[in-house]
Amino acid sequence: MCYCLSCRDFIMADSIMSKAATMEIPINSNGDTGTLPEDDSLEQDLQQVMVSGPNLNETSIVSGGYGGPAGGIIPTSSIKDIRMKSRGVNLPKSQSAASRLAHHTEQHPGSSNHNTNSTEEVSRGVAVEKLDSVKKWGINTYKCTKQMFSEKFGRGSRTVDLELEAQIDVLRDTKSKYENILRLATALTDHFQRIVQTQQALGDAFTDLSQKSPELQDEFGYNAETQKLLCKNGEALLGAINFFVSSVNTLVNKTMEDTLMTIKQYENARLEFDAYRSDLEELSLGPRDAAGVVRIEMAQHEYQIHRDKYERLRSDVTIKLKFLEENKVKVMHKQLLLFHNAISAYFAGNQQQLEQTLIQFNVKLKPPGSDKPSWLEEQ
Repeated sequence: MCYCLSCRDFIMADSIMSKAATMEIPINSNGDTGTLPEDDSLEQDLQQVMVSGPNLNETSIVSGGYGGPAGGIIPTSSIKDIRMKSRGVNLPKSQSAASRLAHHTEQHPGSSNHNTNSTEEVSRGVAVEKLDSVKKWGINTYKCTKQMFSEKFGRGSRTVDLELEAQIDVLRDTKSKYENILRLATALTDHFQRIVQTQQALGDAFTDLSQKSPELQDEFGYNAETQKLLCKNGEALLGAINFFVSSVNTLVNKTMEDTLMTIKQYENARLEFDAYRSDLEELSLGPRDAAGVVRIEMAQHEYQIHRDKYERLRSDVTIKLKFLEENKVKVMHKQLLLFHNAISAYFAGNQQQLEQTLIQFNVKLKPPGSDKPSWLEEQ
């Protein structure tokens, strides 16, 4: 049973049109149609439909009983399609697709809106998080910049750990001096590498001349042997110096640098801690109304967070400085002994002592020509 106004009007119009279509049409003797008798009731019904009834092309018919689901709404265009199909008329594909799309949209009216709302909510949440992050970063940067300028111009106070600051200064000075040692040892390696290559070439030249000069064969021969022996010992010394350079490089550019990175984090935490400490002190001197108390509590919370961070990083720096000092003494004790023994044995011409030094410190020599690129790499 349908109680929809549009459905009722459509059924009324349909019955009236059926009634008019089935009325008997008299035909005279000449085959002309006679005049239809006037039907007052039919005319009144048609006028009522034309006046009160909606446009049939724009209405919907609700199938089912009262309170039925929204999915029961059938567009009149669909009814028109069904009638045309029943008469054998093929519908355009675009028209059928439009009808199906309209029917699907009316069956699921909230699906597209729900997806759009969910996407908008996610985008809004991400934007709010980014905005809060930028806001916090801006406030923190402003406070730290203000504190830094206050310290630079002598208007603000800073937290100082005298013992720790002295250790940090010593580390920076030590790193600078070790970098100088590393630079000089690298230069010595490069220079000595050229000497060994020259000795190798000179020994080859002496060997060639000893074979082509019978009258000077002995003289060229023992000079060639001497240069080859010096070249061999030079390669052993280069192995010891390269081992020394590699160990010092690791100590300076990895171990010390890692400690200095932690020190940098500690110094930034110290600046933030002093900035929020100064902010809390200024608020404590202000009025103690309701808004002032709230601001003081928030400042106290931020102060405590940065204080904990500062204390934690200060402890990390203290521990790293201690282990760095122990590691530095252990590494340099071994490397300096290796460097001394190798240099002394080489220039004293003590080949046996030089070889024993390499074995003692577990220095592995590279095979001759290993530094040169292969013929595939040269292509």
